[in-house]
Amino acid sequence: MVEVLEVKPGDDFRLFLKFKDGVSGSVDLSSYVGKGVFSAWLEPGFFQKVSITEEGALKWPGGIDLCPDALYMRMTGKKPEDLFPSLIGNFAHA
Repeated sequence: MVEVLEVKPGDDFRLFLKFKDGVSGSVDLSSYVGKGVFSAWLEPGFFQKVSITEEGALKWPGGIDLCPDALYMRMTGKKPEDLFPSLIGNFAHA
C-alpha cells in the first residue's frame, strides 16, 4: 500500500509529497478545484489545512480526502498494474 509520509501545500493548488517508498515530488491538483467537494479549496487558506491520516492518505476538514495510490500514480505517471501487479492475474481468471 502506498502511504504519504510528508505533505507541504504550495502555491496554485500544488502539494509536495514524500511517500513511504522514498519517492517525492510535486503534484498539481488544480484540475480538482471548484468541482464538487473540492469547491471548499476556493476558501482562503482551506487548501493549506491538508493533513495525513493514520493510513497515509491526505485529508482536509469536512471529510475531504484523497487516495494516496491515486496521488502516487498522478505524480509518477505509473498505472494501476504497475502498483498492483497481482490484480492482473485476478482479471485474467475472471
